[in-house]
Amino acid sequence: MTSSPALEATIEVPETPAQVWTLLGDLTNMPRWSPQVRKSIVKGGVTKRGATMLNLNRRGALTWWPTRAKVVTYDVAEKIAFRVLENATVWSFTLEPTSTGGTKITARREAPNGISGLSLQVQKAVLGGQESFEKELVAGMHQTLERLAKELSRR
Repeated sequence: MTSSPALEATIEVPETPAQVWTLLGDLTNMPRWSPQVRKSIVKGGVTKRGATMLNLNRRGALTWWPTRAKVVTYDVAEKIAFRVLENATVWSFTLEPTSTGGTKITARREAPNGISGLSLQVQKAVLGGQESFEKELVAGMHQTLERLAKELSRR
């Protein structure tokens, strides 16, 4: 296993955590915001702690890959997190109320046990290497949060 720094992006929105949760609490919405996730299927149709999901991810025109995940945290209007089974990374969204009545949303990817050799090989062969791919992931996190904020503003 190779270590990997936590990756993070934040945004503040005027909506309350409860309002943000109406969208973020359902992981099948992720393809609407993420530049990488094209499809998310939650087994049983309900996002909750312990739920498993299948994601279909895409990069560019030709690179597609599936991932399986399990929801490990589901604290309504506070935090949602899921662990990707293929590489043991944990993706989370944390909601914090702001002093103005809005919400600070933090997207984070952690690799508490490092990145597996197989994942590093795939990153190198297909995704431009670990450093390049992690920069792309952070940019995608920012884009995801911006798209979520835009959708919230239209409600």
